[in-house]
Amino acid sequence: MNYRLMILLAMLPVMAIAQPKDLEKNVAHIKDSVIAWRRQIHQHPELSNREFHTSAFIAAHLKKLGLEVQTGIAKTGVVAILKGGKPGPVIALRADIDALPVYERANLSFKSLDSADYLGQKVPVMHACGHDTHIAILLGTAEVLTAMKKDIPGTVKFIFQPAEEGPPGTEEGGAPLMIKEGVMDNPKVDAIFGLHINSQTPIGHIKYKSGSVMASSDWFTVKVKGKQSHGSQPWSGIDPVVVAAQIIQGFQTIVSRQSELTKAPVVITVGKIHSGVRSNIIPEELIMEGTIRTLDTKMQKDVHARMKLTAEKIAEASGATAELSIDTKTKVTYNNPSLVSAMLPSIEAAAGKQQVAEADWTTGAEDFSFYGDKAPAFFFFLGGMPLNQEPSKAAAHHTPDFYIDDSRLDVGIQVFCQLVFDYAGKSALVTK
Repeated sequence: MNYRLMILLAMLPVMAIAQPKDLEKNVAHIKDSVIAWRRQIHQHPELSNREFHTSAFIAAHLKKLGLEVQTGIAKTGVVAILKGGKPGPVIALRADIDALPVYERANLSFKSLDSADYLGQKVPVMHACGHDTHIAILLGTAEVLTAMKKDIPGTVKFIFQPAEEGPPGTEEGGAPLMIKEGVMDNPKVDAIFGLHINSQTPIGHIKYKSGSVMASSDWFTVKVKGKQSHGSQPWSGIDPVVVAAQIIQGFQTIVSRQSELTKAPVVITVGKIHSGVRSNIIPEELIMEGTIRTLDTKMQKDVHARMKLTAEKIAEASGATAELSIDTKTKVTYNNPSLVSAMLPSIEAAAGKQQVAEADWTTGAEDFSFYGDKAPAFFFFLGGMPLNQEPSKAAAHHTPDFYIDDSRLDVGIQVFCQLVFDYAGKSALVTK
């Protein structure tokens, strides 16, 4: 926290955050509808950049509210604008809308039985990361705020973003394309908030972190070229499989022996290897692919440089060559510290102070990170785990058994609305 912010915070009167009149009643009124919307969307999930029915459902509801609605942004994105009855800043609220190529194993009355084409292959489709809950929460927020329009200080921009999980193949998509097509402008956004449901946090609880909260996600490919030979005579060739094994080990020493892990975590994972056609032939080439996760931008660049040097020099030592390419999918998700400090009391007022706790950072990634380049951003987590569940036994995101208790989605609505009403009075405390 900077010195100026500390002084401003100290000058503020010590008082509870006031809840806008009728907010709690309006949220309670919409709660059952929000759960129903979530289950309808869950039963009919759609993959990234293919959210045609989902976006049509969203747009129809927003238009019914009388909002200014734009469709077709970043292929299937929807944006709605609500102009409040009082002057004030422009606040954006974001929800992602895509599902994953995962088979749903849970025995739910609204279980997904849908399938779709993914890169030429027929795959099952499931909301295995909870984006269905994000859609329902933001739709509910839009309805509640529309009913309270005259009391809102400023403008609210509701962003329903496709392809957070990553667009297929070489397509553009997600937050970068939304930004490229002007979602943070016209009107220009002063601050943006987002939430993510979490299957291992109790329902109704909020977790947050100031500064770096989620990792950057880089995908890498290493092409190792050796010399083909008979499997019985390895000395007559250069084995790219053995070279690749040494490179993988070398990558792990970047994590364990070359990275300052007390500063921030680093993860390097090789998830895919392809080489050879027969068991008795040493192949000429090997291709391996993986992911890099970092929570510090300087460390991210350092790891990239070390991986390149490691791969090339290990290959050179064996007479092979190695070519490394890295594609950055998301940046570090960074919560603006002054925005967190200013708005935390509002979150505590909406969710209950005992239900709000600071979290550790995570090596998961989110393309919400890109919005932070355009305006101060705050991304937090909402619990979706049944209260009697052990966190260690709750199924993780992106798995067939992923499960969300949707009985307290109203907490997400309550928090979003409180942030909208309170930000105007706190905006002077927020530094970019």
